Amino acid sequence: QVQLVESGGGLVQVGDSLRLSCAASGRTFSTLTVAWFRQAPGKERDFVATITWTGGSTSFADSVKGRFTISRDNRKNTVYLQMNSLKPEDTAVYYCAAYTAGIWSPDYVRNGQNYRYWGQGTQVTVSS
Repeated sequence: QVQLVESGGGLVQVGDSLRLSCAASGRTFSTLTVAWFRQAPGKERDFVATITWTGGSTSFADSVKGRFTISRDNRKNTVYLQMNSLKPEDTAVYYCAAYTAGIWSPDYVRNGQNYRYWGQGTQVTVSS
């Protein structure tokens, strides 16, 4: 079993930055592929970014490319989402998710149904 806890959300202004953290416990963290998804009010959950268990590969949604980065520290069992140049459309609840299967493909990592473990989410609000 894996427990994921997100932190770092908040209320910011357009153009500001935030760093979200996802702390994992309960299983060898280095075996997990970890992703961030987000869900805005009244909308479906969308893929944001993901990183492999080694940190060697990452993938981003087109809407955040060039503005967001994802990284991990396996010593701290934590994945980070650095969000820069925030826009009002980035407003959402951000969820951390993880899976243990050694699979990596663009379609696979963007499908939330492939992630077994989920956190409770952290709210990010970008005010104009």
